[in-house]
Amino acid sequence: MERGHGFMTRATFSHIGLNCIDPEITERFYSTHFGFKRSRSININGRQLIFLRAGNIHLELFKADGGSPAPDEADGATGTGVRHIAFQVDDIDTKLSDMRAAAKVTLGPADLSDHIKGWKVVWIKDPDGRIVEISQGYQDEI
Repeated sequence: MERGHGFMTRATFSHIGLNCIDPEITERFYSTHFGFKRSRSININGRQLIFLRAGNIHLELFKADGGSPAPDEADGATGTGVRHIAFQVDDIDTKLSDMRAAAKVTLGPADLSDHIKGWKVVWIKDPDGRIVEISQGYQDEI
């Protein structure tokens, strides 16, 4: 794929930006349950922006202007936009047990071994109502 003067433009994934009712509560959720750490916090025009990192995954947490429309569907919205955020774990049951009340299950756990051997999935809500998928056993076909 060429662009411009015959050079290929290289792109790498950067981050996901999340609008949050309370960015610090959302930060605690992703830090406590998915290993994110604050990598930076800045103030832009009087508004705090929190940067989180877990390995090569980055989240930016913004203060939302008003309420958060939560998806009605158990595994995420089906219209245009982000359906859910997903994380892999070694054992879903252990993860849900560790999360206790913070694991607001919307669907599952579901055994999807008929599709991918050993694949098990559960969907929960984060503090802002976004759907988060927790998966175990998924492997690429390739």
